[in-house]
Amino acid sequence: MLFTLMVEQETSKLSEILKAASDPTRRALLTLLVQHGPSRVTALAKHFDMSLNSVSKHIKVLERTGLVLRRTEWREHIIEVQIEPLRLIDQWFTELRSIWTMRLEALDDILTKETAHDDDQSQH
Repeated sequence: MLFTLMVEQETSKLSEILKAASDPTRRALLTLLVQHGPSRVTALAKHFDMSLNSVSKHIKVLERTGLVLRRTEWREHIIEVQIEPLRLIDQWFTELRSIWTMRLEALDDILTKETAHDDDQSQH
């Protein structure tokens, strides 16, 4: 029961992260933060053709998912990227690759057996 609850919580968190990262502006914000390090909201907003309020709303979505952290220094709001939540995306893709690899190995086994069977048939 506890394991199921943990899986459901991680699945829900993964969905939130993927939804937040599905927006091109939010991905651009994350890229800027990774490239330039912690940045003021006003500095980030200069990269976009939209209002400071709109950029701030995108940052709030990233904050809710834990992809960025906001701290206040005097009157400045500093935004810092948080890489740890992306671990869930890595983990999900690793599981997908693992399933795909197992399916390819199963297909390889079937083809190998059929080829061996065809070779036996042609010798008789």
